[in-house]
Amino acid sequence: MGACWRPRRGSRPRLSAWFARAEATDAEEDRTHGPDRRGDEMPDWVANKAARLERIRAAKATLEAEAKKPPPQDDDRPGPSSGMMKSGKPDRGPDGGPPDRAQRNFTDPDSRIQPMRSGAVIAGYNAQVAVDGAQQIIVAQRLQTSPTDARALAPLLTDIRAVLRTNPKEVSADAGYCDEKNLAHLARRRIAAYLAPGRARHSQTHAAGPRRWPKGSRKAAMATKLKRAGRRSRYRLRKQVVEPVFGQIKHARGFRQFLLRGLDKVRAEWAMICTVHNLLKLANATR
Repeated sequence: MGACWRPRRGSRPRLSAWFARAEATDAEEDRTHGPDRRGDEMPDWVANKAARLERIRAAKATLEAEAKKPPPQDDDRPGPSSGMMKSGKPDRGPDGGPPDRAQRNFTDPDSRIQPMRSGAVIAGYNAQVAVDGAQQIIVAQRLQTSPTDARALAPLLTDIRAVLRTNPKEVSADAGYCDEKNLAHLARRRIAAYLAPGRARHSQTHAAGPRRWPKGSRKAAMATKLKRAGRRSRYRLRKQVVEPVFGQIKHARGFRQFLLRGLDKVRAEWAMICTVHNLLKLANATR
């Protein structure tokens, strides 16, 4: 994908105004909170036993209320609390209340438990990107609280079309995005799909084979498609397209965790990180 960008007339005064406003905000925050505070310190209530107890009671009340009336499944909002769902369905304790594994985060109630590759879990968010196969430009990004990647594919495709005014010719994604609904969605939009239907059994295999999936299912067809292609499979391009982008963000730029709290603020932070990535790509391309 090639692009030529020129600043619009009058954009420099606008940028100067943004920087001036940012400096004014920094100065105001220093006056309010003190110049030595960074903003990520532990809140004052943590050191107060009565305040901690109040927070625990409030969190418990929120979980009990959610057990009676689950929040709507809306990925644009935080959604169900961690542990309140199991296999895609609401989970409840023997008494009809929250299950034992239900929990809330005191410092960031919008965050949700996210599984890590190491087997550990963290309270955080699920950030994703769609990357151009030629220049590693991020053409769409999304951040949600749900750890389920599959629910992000359709919104990412919608964002890609909004930005590029056309559907991508092909899409490759890992096993987290592969389900019957997404494969049908890609087929309807006439997008060539390369989605791993399951995790590889060993390093020489890209898919476990169609026998793992119901005969005639889209997953079975996808497994056959990837297996027949072998080492020439388009799915392998993920290793040189999208995976390096996350490596550049994490290792080259040192971005390991969000600095803000709350879904809307974290979404803005992720959008800024993706914008910085693209600006650096464009800057390096013009050298």
